[in-house]
Amino acid sequence: MSEVKTDGTASAIAADASDERLIRSQGLAGAVSAFLNRVRGGELGMIPVIVGLVVIAIVFQLNEPTFLSSRNLVSIMQFAAPVGVISLGIVLVLLLGEIDLSVGSVSGFSAASMAVLMDSHGWSLIPALIVGMLVGTAIGCLYSVLFVWVGVPSFVFSLAGLLAFQGALLYVLGDKGTVVLPQDSGLRSFARDKFLSDGQAYVLLVIIVAAYLAVNLMTIRRRKAAGLTPPSLVAVLIKAGLLLVGLGFLTYYLGIDRGWSYLPVLFALLVFLMDLALRRTTWGRHVFAVGGNEEAARRSGIKVPAIYASVFALCSTFAALGGILIAGQLTSVSQSSGTTDTNLTAIAAAVIGGTSLFGGRGSAWSAMLGIIVLQAIQSGLNLMNVDSSIRFIVTGAVLLLAVAIDSVSRKARTSSGRG
Repeated sequence: MSEVKTDGTASAIAADASDERLIRSQGLAGAVSAFLNRVRGGELGMIPVIVGLVVIAIVFQLNEPTFLSSRNLVSIMQFAAPVGVISLGIVLVLLLGEIDLSVGSVSGFSAASMAVLMDSHGWSLIPALIVGMLVGTAIGCLYSVLFVWVGVPSFVFSLAGLLAFQGALLYVLGDKGTVVLPQDSGLRSFARDKFLSDGQAYVLLVIIVAAYLAVNLMTIRRRKAAGLTPPSLVAVLIKAGLLLVGLGFLTYYLGIDRGWSYLPVLFALLVFLMDLALRRTTWGRHVFAVGGNEEAARRSGIKVPAIYASVFALCSTFAALGGILIAGQLTSVSQSSGTTDTNLTAIAAAVIGGTSLFGGRGSAWSAMLGIIVLQAIQSGLNLMNVDSSIRFIVTGAVLLLAVAIDSVSRKARTSSGRG
C-alpha cells in the first residue's frame, strides 16, 4: 500500500516527475524501476515489516512445527484483531505527529461502562454498546478541546488520561471488581464463536478482489482524464491476480481448522475503509498535509483545528470499540482491562507496521501488519514455552528496530530530495 506524499519541495516534485516519465516510457518495466528508485531513496513503505513477518514465520516454524498450522494462524488473527482496532486509531494520531498514551485506559473504561449498564441496569447489548462507543468519542472530543483551544501537548493530556481513566475504570466497576458478560450475549458469540462458512469466505474473497480492481481502474481513468500518468494496467491486473491467489490459498488453509472468524473480518473491513478515507478523500489528504507540515497546511486553507479534532475523536472511538471487542473475547471486564500491556502493544503495532513517528507518513494497513507481527511473536514464544519476560524484551527490540529503520529511511529521503 503506497503512502501519500506530503512534501511540497521542488526536489520531491522532480523526483516524482522522473518516476512518471520512467513509467510512461517503459511500462511495467518502468514501474519496477521507479519502485526500486523509491526504495533507494528511502521510500521503504511496508517492505521492512513484510520481510520481518517472513523471518518470524521461518524462525518459529523451524523451532516449533505447529506455528504455521491452520489452527495457530486462526488464533493469531482472532486475538490480534481487537488490539489492532485500537492501533488503527493510533495510526491516525501518529500521522499528525502526535501521540495518545491513554488508548488502553480508554478502552477499558469504555468496555466497563457498557458491561455495567448490561449487568447492573439491565440494558440490552445494542444500547449499552452505543453508550460505550460514545464514551470513547466524548473523551476524544475532550482531548481535542485541550489540544486545539487550551494548547496542552498531546503527550501531557494523554498521559493524564491514562491515569484518570484507569481510575474511572475502578470507580465504575466498584466493589465487583469484575463484570461477566451474560452467557447469551451476542458480543461474546461474535468475538469468540462466529466464523464464516466456506461459501461466505469465498464470496467475500471475490468481492475484495473486485473492489480492488474497481478502485484501481477508477484511478487509471481519473488520472488519464486529468492528463496525468496512470498506474500500469498490467501491474494492477498482476496485483489483483496475486491477491486472488494469495487470499484464496489463505482462505483454504484457514478452512482446514475453523476458517475466518468474524473478528478479523471486521478489523480488515475497518482498515480497508480507513485506507480509502485516508487515500481517496479530501479529509485524508488534509490529515497527511497537516502531519507533513502544519503551517503549510494552514496557509493553504486547510482547517487544521478540525483535522486534529476529528483524528483525536476517531482515535478514542477506535479505542472504545477495541476495548468492547476485547471484553467480548474475554467474556468479562475487570480492573486489569486496558492495562499498560494493551496500551503499549497498540502503540508499538502502529510504529512496527510502518507509520512514522515524525508525522505525515504511514498507512491504515500499518495497524494490521504491526499487530500481526506482535501477535505472531507472542504466539511463537508461547508455543516454545518461553517466559513472558522474554516476550517483552523481544517486542521492545522489534519496536526499536522499526523506529531505527524509520529514522534511517527519513534521512535517505531528505538526502535524495523526496522529503
